[in-house]
Amino acid sequence: MYQRVLLCYDGSAEGRKALREGAEIAIAMKAETFLLAICRDTIATTPPEGISAELVKTQHEAAAALLREGVERLEAHGLTARGELVFGNPLEQIPAAAKRLNADLIVVGHRPRGRLARWWADSPQQTLLNLISCSILVSCSRE
Repeated sequence: MYQRVLLCYDGSAEGRKALREGAEIAIAMKAETFLLAICRDTIATTPPEGISAELVKTQHEAAAALLREGVERLEAHGLTARGELVFGNPLEQIPAAAKRLNADLIVVGHRPRGRLARWWADSPQQTLLNLISCSILVSCSRE
């Protein structure tokens, strides 16, 4: 059913759970597997006087470690996956990667937010569901 699975990973507990579940689906479907490691760009929100070569180096090292961790987790499940590291907003990066890879399934983790966080964060922005044209699996925690 699924031939190309895009696993989205941010290093969080929810992301690790989504990676496990996505790996199981990819194995069962014998699907080509892609890992998209997504990092928020902290440099973009840092005042110019706060940006240093060390900050840039640290951000890139942390991002590379995130990608390595995701690929290693997939290899531990017996999968061979191509990995890509991106910086920025997941709502922009995930649909772009899915289109580029011609993915037919996207797997993401869900991090529940409280009422106050939802109230502050609600915006007229579109949701991921409105931005993609393939299936999506949202891995939810039991809590």
